[in-house]
Amino acid sequence: MNFLNSHNFFPDVSQATDDGLLAVGGDLSSERLLSAYQNGIFPWFDNDDTILWWSPDPRFVLYPKDLKISKSMRQVLRNSDFKITINKDFESVIKACANAKRPGQDDTWITKGMIEAYTKLHQLGFAKSIEVWQSKQLVGGFYGVDLKNGVFCGESMFTTVSNASKAGFISFIQHTDYRLIDCQVYTNHLESLGAIEIPREEFLKYLI
Repeated sequence: MNFLNSHNFFPDVSQATDDGLLAVGGDLSSERLLSAYQNGIFPWFDNDDTILWWSPDPRFVLYPKDLKISKSMRQVLRNSDFKITINKDFESVIKACANAKRPGQDDTWITKGMIEAYTKLHQLGFAKSIEVWQSKQLVGGFYGVDLKNGVFCGESMFTTVSNASKAGFISFIQHTDYRLIDCQVYTNHLESLGAIEIPREEFLKYLI
């Protein structure tokens, strides 16, 4: 196991365990976070005292050209009154993601330290939020990291109204010029939208 302190950065991702755990420790400084994402690594943990860094193989990704939209979802997009915005209220989106109840999870991995770290990344222009509004109320959205190289690393989403976050995600993908959306690890939800698993080595080529 690789242990990080405030000075050293990351080992090669080939040193990750079979489940993708690469290192423990370090901090959530903007410099370290950007270095992590630029090298195919992301933080995922539930305690600010123990930061875990991951680089799974395979990697779950979505190519925008392969986006799948079901017939029922097309009807939702045509008939709903959702309004989609970008970077209008990052703080509300990340806090809503942190507070969202998820099956099988008693607590959130979006800790206070994570909120502060990604809010700073947003202020620096590297973290982006997508908001979904209905009757001027924030009802869904997601956030992630824009690597400025054609790759967007999705982090978390939330919804309080059926299909809101999905509508925001689809609209974002339809109007994006990203080459790749990093979804990190497998979920049924994102697979239904066209995400697939690819070898980590292939994913890393998009980060160069």
